[in-house]
Amino acid sequence: MEALFWTIEEVAQRAKQFYEHGIRQQVEHGDNIGKMIVIDAETGEYGIDKTGVESALRLKQKSPNARLFTMRIGYDVAVSFGHAPMVRTVE
Repeated sequence: MEALFWTIEEVAQRAKQFYEHGIRQQVEHGDNIGKMIVIDAETGEYGIDKTGVESALRLKQKSPNARLFTMRIGYDVAVSFGHAPMVRTVE
């Protein structure tokens, strides 16, 4: 499958599907809770480390065009893409 034109949402959705349908059962235990998992949204290949940086570099080295998604093991949210606008109140 060609990942070149995937949106951020599509990358996240595919990576989460890999996580929910196989990876979770393998990685959500003791020492991994709180670590970062980086998932290749095209292949389902993944890596785990404290910050996710080493895993991302390894996966990118194998496949330079990989679409990666990072999340914290055992938590619902780890990374946010983009940014929220600042809200200012005027008095």
